[in-house]
Amino acid sequence: MLKTELVLAAEAPNPIVPHIPELILGFVAFLLLLFVLKKYVVPRFEATYEERTKLIEGGIERAEKAQAEAEENLAQYKAQLAEARSEAAKIRDDARLEAEQIKAELRAEAESESQRIVAQGQAQLQAQKAQIIAELRAELGRNSIELASRIVGESLADDARRHGTVDRFLAELETAGASNGAGK
Repeated sequence: MLKTELVLAAEAPNPIVPHIPELILGFVAFLLLLFVLKKYVVPRFEATYEERTKLIEGGIERAEKAQAEAEENLAQYKAQLAEARSEAAKIRDDARLEAEQIKAELRAEAESESQRIVAQGQAQLQAQKAQIIAELRAELGRNSIELASRIVGESLADDARRHGTVDRFLAELETAGASNGAGK
């Protein structure tokens, strides 16, 4: 029995050691698979990889351009804002200057108007003073003539005599008033 078992064991293939034709067939199938992968599949993967790389790089490039444009727009906006602020400050300063000029002009006008009104008032006062003095002289002259007529007892009806007498009396009063004013 042992011999039969050895013959059977020699004829029975070893499950651990592969058969040579299977190895050759597996190797040829593997080479065929590598050829098909290299010829058809790898170029498609490479093309897809290239497209995605270009798409990503293009996206990054567009994003960088957009960011650069945004930064440029921001710089322009800041420059415009600074210019607008500067212009607003200039307008505000110009308005202040103009307001000060208008205020000075109004003050000058008000001052000249007040001086004109004061001068006009003084002229009116002088005119009224002259009128009052003339009225007082006439009244004083009438009173003086009436008093002199009573004292002298004669009528001073003659106009020329009356005026001469009044003028002499007033001149004497003025000289007496001037000498009293100088003595003070």
